[in-house]
Amino acid sequence: MKILFIGGTGIISSACTQLAVERNLDLYLLNRGETTKRGPLPEGIKVLKGNIRDKASTLTALGDHHFDAVVNWIAFVPEHIELDLEVFRGRTRQYVFISSASAYQTPPGGLPVTESTVLDNPEWEYSRNKTACEERLVRAYREEKFPITIVRPSHTYDKTVLPFSAGYTVVDRMRKDKPVIVHGDGTSLWTLTHHKDFAHAFLGLLGNPHAIGESFHITGDEWLTWNQIFQMVAQAAGVPNPKLVHIPSDLIATYDSDWGAGLLGDKMHSMVFDNSKIKRVVPDYVARIPFSQGVREIIAWYDADPARQVVDENWNERMDRIIENYQKAWPS
Repeated sequence: MKILFIGGTGIISSACTQLAVERNLDLYLLNRGETTKRGPLPEGIKVLKGNIRDKASTLTALGDHHFDAVVNWIAFVPEHIELDLEVFRGRTRQYVFISSASAYQTPPGGLPVTESTVLDNPEWEYSRNKTACEERLVRAYREEKFPITIVRPSHTYDKTVLPFSAGYTVVDRMRKDKPVIVHGDGTSLWTLTHHKDFAHAFLGLLGNPHAIGESFHITGDEWLTWNQIFQMVAQAAGVPNPKLVHIPSDLIATYDSDWGAGLLGDKMHSMVFDNSKIKRVVPDYVARIPFSQGVREIIAWYDADPARQVVDENWNERMDRIIENYQKAWPS
């Protein structure tokens, strides 16, 4: 198959790029040629240098290429979709939009979430924009049979990313015996997916006729509480007894609106998924990498190079202030 990835070097897409090369797919990447912390591209990839936000640049980069599948990893608002429709009509047999599982009903009316769960997240603009993108693509499929597939990742990670806001600053605080914030009471359930597991399911959708006109979420099958997630990070970092301070999500939002948006619109709610649909269409999909293994990869990556151990003092000050004010108002 001849495949085009728009992007292809991010957290999720980098594993898909690597696996596509291993499977000998004819893979092209359309991007601006910028390097990332994930290292050089695998050999055998053809790079088309262009800016997907600029139609003229994109058309110049594409030339007369046609593809079996085009995947846009970096479309976020309906305007991005409109440009893709203009560019890729008649140029691909399948167009894959990377949406987000955060677009599902929030808080969920029932668990586990399936692909038929309504898309309705009133709390987070990012998710509402993804929903609007999906709606435009569904209309294109219905009106003109534009060959869409919609994929909704949930919280997918690689070795370079910790699963909470503030990143390595949280690990640094743990190692210095400082308290760290866990939103709510830490008992809500969450799903983490290793990007290599995601890639195995995802590539099974490319060129798959059963995927046309359909939507899928791709997640792991392991459900963890946030208390467990923080404890597992601490243990991997060599901290057996981290100081976890539980703070209500809506209170956190009053101190930091961006942090709060990700909590109120996503992470504060239990979110677990029924993966039956992706497993029917890609029967060999199995999530093989538990977070207990993935988190060791993450800590090893940070520990391998001190330059990666970036501590954000603004985050430190913010967490100290939230904890201090909360404990003054509600002393234990």
